[in-house]
Amino acid sequence: MGRLRTFTRRAFLVGSAAVAGGVAFGVYTVRTPHDNPLLADLEPGEAALTPYVRIDADGVTLITPRADKGQGAYSVQAALIAEELDIELDQIKVDPGPPSPAYWNTAFAEEGAAFMAPGDGIANWMAHGVLSAVIKTMGMQVTGGSTTVPDGFVKLRQAGASARETLKLAAADKTGFAASELRTEAGQVMLPDGSSIPYTELATIAAGIEPPQDVTLRDPSEWRLIGKPMQRVDIVEKSTGTLKYGIDHKIDGMVHAAIVLNPAQTGPMNSFDASEALKMRGIKAVVPVTGGVGVVADNTWRAFQAAQAVEFDWGSAPFPAAMDDHWQALADSFNDDAIDSQKRDDGSVENSIAETGEIISAEYRAPYLAHAPLEPISAIVRVDDDSVEVWTGTQIPRFIQNNISKITGIDADKVIVHVLYMGGSFGHRLEDEVVKQATEIAMQMKGTPVKLTYSREQDMTHDFARQIAMAKMRGVVRDGQVETYELGIAMPSVVASQMARQGLSVPGPDSQIVAGAWDQPFAIPNQRITGYRAPELAPISSWRSVGASSNGFFYSVGLDELIHAAGADPLEERLRLCSIPEARKVLEAVGEMSGWDGVLGNGRGRGVALTQSFGVHCAEVVEVTMTDAGIKIDKVYVAAEVGTVIDPVNFDNLVKGGVIFGLGHAMNCEITYTDGIADQDNFHVFEGMRMNQCPEIEVRGLENGSRTLGIGEPPVPPAAPALAGAIFAATGIRLREMPFSKFVDFA
Repeated sequence: MGRLRTFTRRAFLVGSAAVAGGVAFGVYTVRTPHDNPLLADLEPGEAALTPYVRIDADGVTLITPRADKGQGAYSVQAALIAEELDIELDQIKVDPGPPSPAYWNTAFAEEGAAFMAPGDGIANWMAHGVLSAVIKTMGMQVTGGSTTVPDGFVKLRQAGASARETLKLAAADKTGFAASELRTEAGQVMLPDGSSIPYTELATIAAGIEPPQDVTLRDPSEWRLIGKPMQRVDIVEKSTGTLKYGIDHKIDGMVHAAIVLNPAQTGPMNSFDASEALKMRGIKAVVPVTGGVGVVADNTWRAFQAAQAVEFDWGSAPFPAAMDDHWQALADSFNDDAIDSQKRDDGSVENSIAETGEIISAEYRAPYLAHAPLEPISAIVRVDDDSVEVWTGTQIPRFIQNNISKITGIDADKVIVHVLYMGGSFGHRLEDEVVKQATEIAMQMKGTPVKLTYSREQDMTHDFARQIAMAKMRGVVRDGQVETYELGIAMPSVVASQMARQGLSVPGPDSQIVAGAWDQPFAIPNQRITGYRAPELAPISSWRSVGASSNGFFYSVGLDELIHAAGADPLEERLRLCSIPEARKVLEAVGEMSGWDGVLGNGRGRGVALTQSFGVHCAEVVEVTMTDAGIKIDKVYVAAEVGTVIDPVNFDNLVKGGVIFGLGHAMNCEITYTDGIADQDNFHVFEGMRMNQCPEIEVRGLENGSRTLGIGEPPVPPAAPALAGAIFAATGIRLREMPFSKFVDFA
């Protein structure tokens, strides 16, 4: 029986919880709490309190429900709890815990409200309240949108503080000292006589105490961990190659599977002939699944080889076969009937344009992109008569529970999901197709664990790609300043495509069509941002920074063209237009870091971009040199406003990774379709940035904002436009379409 199977057998209210083997603490701040997932089949003497801290004779385990995809999510969550619990990170274990509505993501409401109504006004407050209710009711345990830190910054510290105070009460009960005389340190309660009691010895007593909910969080001046360099909890295992990712996981008695799907993604399978495959060594079965077949063998390699021997009659893809038709669909969407939203309409764009005969205009394009994490997707599923157990790397464990329940007819609370470490995601693991397919195979082999693994080629060609998008800009400059800026953006709906695969329909506009454009901190007198919803084309999904990944490019390069036409300096004009103090400080910081003082000359150039995404103002300056071998990216300077930097080391790494991710894709990457089939199937034709091309990157985190925010996604959107601006400054070539390698060479 799996560990998490017992966790979800029975539910109870947060504040009177239990978990096999010890005590668990946590805090839940909404008015009506969800059931706590940790109570199940207690033995005498076992006890637990709320979901985030479990203590037993073996030590302290911190529950970290936001998934770790390589971004350090487990470490940051553990640090927030440990800060108030007074325990060191090398004294704890981490566990993602079971899927549960108790772990709903509070920060999604914050970001969603900002998309609906920016700022701190009454409209934003009302939107936040509505979204909080919806997301809480749905129990959305989702990792994404750079929400791990804003979701956990307060509530996880409260969980640690609640646990700390409960342990002090337990020690007071045990010793007779008043709780006010006690303090905690390094996993122990310290007594006035100089002795101490380890937390592990207090679990049984603490189980009978109602955890204090009205706890006082420590002043930042007292922080031991937050803001200090930390060693991540997974760094030793990762450095020694001993960490097990999802693709490494093994279950006794499991078989291995490969899947064959229509090369024209989501197209139908008319028929198949597996006779030759079934003759091959080690092959156990070839079974039909939705859209294709699963090949089951005694190891993955044999399953892959046999999959190639199955013959198929495939149907056509349900989207345009050629790329020209995709682009034409976007171009045709710039009409009033296709308007999805117009979240910004300042001044009078039409009057300004009518008053001048000198209109500046341009068209911009951003291609489909694969997520392409280093670890291809995989899942292990065992289906029994009355339960299902799943092992996989995922960002959406609750969706997996519900979807497997629909497939198998087994109640969702009997679907046990073990969330495993992931070797990257970039949004890829917000999808659960691999789990659904493994479940279909496992249903035909009940009682046997089935491990389904995608090949690298399948992972890329059957990925749900980053959206394709197009933008059209018009503008007016006067007296050396930008006076008017109109930007129309056309793309298919990411949210509609992604949620349809979850059986959900999302009404209203798709905020991602204009995210990273309409909400930028530049007070241009006449400014209008319009989103046009293009028809569904190839299936798409959330890609690192989602709509802002393309819109940050569109908005910033459009602004660059207007600033150049005005004869103004790219940084100085942005500073003049910037209307939000925190954003201005970010621009000032990146200008100071780069020593910005005008044109570089002699074949050198630099560009600047600022994009606000996920609440974070992030600015970048890119410097390049034109060489005989092509454009060399010399250095990148990055400043970002996040309110509080939790771990400076991890912050620095996340920002640098985001910059490299953004630059590499802008330079070289695209997914194109021929006859409905993705042309790019591996890294040799989707290569990103090579190590010898990687620039020096200097990072600065600012802490002026009132909210503590995440940094996983915000460094991506400014990278491409800052690089485009630098290339224009060095060469005079204006880049309006990605990837840039179509138009320039890189050294």
